[in-house]
Amino acid sequence: MKNTLRQVFHSSKFVVGFVIFVGILLFILLYPLFHPGNPLEMIGVGTFAKPGTYVSLYDSVSTDTETFNLPDAASKRLGNVLKEEDRQKMAEYLEAVGVPSEEIDLSDTGALLTLWEEHYDETARPAGMTKATRNYYKRLNQSLNSMGTGGELSVIEQDENGEASTIATITTGDYVNVGDVANTKTLVLGTDNFGRDVLKELSSAAGTSVVIGLIAGTVATLIGLLLGLLSGYLGGLADDIIMFFTNIFTVIPSFVLLILISYSIGQDKRGASVVALVIGLTSWTWTTRSVRSQVISLRNRDHVNLSRLSGHGLPRILITDILPYIASYVVMAFILQVSSGILAEAQLSLLGLGPKTTEVPTLGLMMNWAMLYSAHLNGSWWAYFPVILMITLISFSLNLMNTGLDQVFNPTLRD
Repeated sequence: MKNTLRQVFHSSKFVVGFVIFVGILLFILLYPLFHPGNPLEMIGVGTFAKPGTYVSLYDSVSTDTETFNLPDAASKRLGNVLKEEDRQKMAEYLEAVGVPSEEIDLSDTGALLTLWEEHYDETARPAGMTKATRNYYKRLNQSLNSMGTGGELSVIEQDENGEASTIATITTGDYVNVGDVANTKTLVLGTDNFGRDVLKELSSAAGTSVVIGLIAGTVATLIGLLLGLLSGYLGGLADDIIMFFTNIFTVIPSFVLLILISYSIGQDKRGASVVALVIGLTSWTWTTRSVRSQVISLRNRDHVNLSRLSGHGLPRILITDILPYIASYVVMAFILQVSSGILAEAQLSLLGLGPKTTEVPTLGLMMNWAMLYSAHLNGSWWAYFPVILMITLISFSLNLMNTGLDQVFNPTLRD
């Protein structure tokens, strides 16, 4: 056993896959300890809040301020509110009044504003420019001037009698320390379409998907192992009957069968464990065929014949004389079944046939929510890209571990 483990952990592919998978498990187990709470809790009213740290404006008003005169503060402030469409329009105007296009840099807010101040003329009538377009530039210029005035903002509070009073005055040079603000929230991956913390949701979803994969892999491997052992060892009529049903399930696409069964169960009854069980019950066929072929090559070996002549029963022969010789293959089959189970759940959930959405999140459900609310169209990459990356890493690590085991236990693949 020790020698086998030593060989396994000498495989670079297995070690890399094992480290990636353990890292994912640590993230799943440790992150909820530091950030407890319901992963489906809606903390945001809006949808798809960008990743970053959010500060309560209400609390920041009453926080002690410091005054700073940062040289590029005004240009950054203008650059943050100056949309890309406005920049393009400004460039079109500057070119229309004779500014060479190579002198216009849309990414340099300060330089763009300098050119605008030097060349914009409200009374100018560039050739081909309509009155509506000139009015747009007039409004844009007024907006730019108002943003650059550096005026003050007054915070008004209204009492129970309806009387308003100024409680604070904010200037462009006032800054607060984020650590002094009573309420702040850091969202590493922002929020999803329901206003939920994506990172917390991702941790829970990855854990649920791994559990689904483990249950589905266990069910499929046990069924495939049992039928494969019986079919390969008994042969004859038993082999014909088992392979008849195996071939039927092989001919019918397993995913189509999976869709039909999931749809017939109904949304209210489709919990994570039920979906895992359904996946396992529809994905055992290739394990059965593979185990059968391995057992056929073992059933007439000397130690098996000797055990049979000694009067040992069928269960003992299968468990003690055949199973140890195919144990490594069974482990590899189990790893692939786990990976297939995770991918099958993701596919089902994308079609709306996964676990019910009110209990626990899964990686497939997160993809389904992102797709339904068009996260891929409105640029909300944080709602779907981390999910894709997590699915990829889990599948990649499991398949890499399987490849490493195959190289260890299959002599024809050894370097």
